[in-house]
Amino acid sequence: MPYDTNLNFIFWCPTKVVFGENTAIDVAIEVENLKCKKALIVTDRDLAKKTDIPGKIRKALGHLCVGIFSDVEADSGVHIVNQGAKVGKEMGADCLVSVGGGSAIDTAKGIAVLLKEGGKLQDYVGFQVLTRPQTPHIVIPTTAGTGSEVTYLAVIKDHAEGRKLLFGDYHILPNVAILDPRMTEGLPPKLTAATGMDALCHAIEAMHSLQREPMADGMALHAIRLVREFLPRAVENGKDMTARGQMLIAASMAGAAFSNAQVGIVHALAHTVGAKFQVHHGLANSILLPACLRYNADACGDVYRDILSAMDVNIDRISPEEAGNVLADRVAEFAGKLGLPQKLREAGVPQEGLNECSEIALSDGAIVYNPKVINDSAEVRKIYQQAW
Repeated sequence: MPYDTNLNFIFWCPTKVVFGENTAIDVAIEVENLKCKKALIVTDRDLAKKTDIPGKIRKALGHLCVGIFSDVEADSGVHIVNQGAKVGKEMGADCLVSVGGGSAIDTAKGIAVLLKEGGKLQDYVGFQVLTRPQTPHIVIPTTAGTGSEVTYLAVIKDHAEGRKLLFGDYHILPNVAILDPRMTEGLPPKLTAATGMDALCHAIEAMHSLQREPMADGMALHAIRLVREFLPRAVENGKDMTARGQMLIAASMAGAAFSNAQVGIVHALAHTVGAKFQVHHGLANSILLPACLRYNADACGDVYRDILSAMDVNIDRISPEEAGNVLADRVAEFAGKLGLPQKLREAGVPQEGLNECSEIALSDGAIVYNPKVINDSAEVRKIYQQAW
């Protein structure tokens, strides 16, 4: 997949990024810079119950905080977004501060839309539906993986339908991302590993996407280098602030890369097993990535050699034809050393569910950007089976 030197592309990443230890305590400055006066904190139940992080942010906001909405759960749902919007309207919120991982951030993106536009969240499914800027949104990630703090995408589950809905719109890009490694300090090793593998998957998929572009590639390649060096350190020692900080940077760089270049078949398959069988998104990506790399190998040899080089593999004797399988082995080995499961069956996915997942995955929006066209559920089933 060599570049056309006359390639036209758009690279869009307007989110202001603030990085450094203890920068989260300056969140009030960012609210005031946005000319807002009533900030609603959006966070998840576990973070609110088990940590003092939301409380610290509330204290940092002072009189600018009108309350905390803490009903977010893993694989956040449409009904949660609707409830959060109701709470925000009742409190007169003119700004959102999301504190948490991808679910909290994506929930806040949905709330931002409903506070501005009204109606039901389902009214805005799809791409570029909105016509104006939405409610201002500041993100304080507590995980280093999703990159949602700098993307124009949100994934919200429709629990009634048992599927994930995709929202993509430049108007839901957060205004500010505060990357404070202290906010990720308490993340357990397994979640640190799974979310970190999510970032790695974002970077790799951005590079093999049909919509890949040189600026996104530059960010993706450096994100891969950072994940390779710092994720094992963050998993081994959660108090390593250098590793935590570099992983936050890696996640945001990978997020900016895939937000512009898109993802592919890994995410299409991961979204599906995540929705049907409650598999953590980062873990699903981690398990499925090697099988998908093998599937795409014959279309992406030169790209995969570049990725191998970023992962500190000597590529002198690795041909483009071999690169996909070598990369798949390297990714699986890397995830295994982090202590993550290697197979879908280890994550609770039953073999009898693979046929249904194969059908559903074909309709996921991410699949259209895969470097190899796939329109047969039997082909998807083979990939699932290999990962099972």
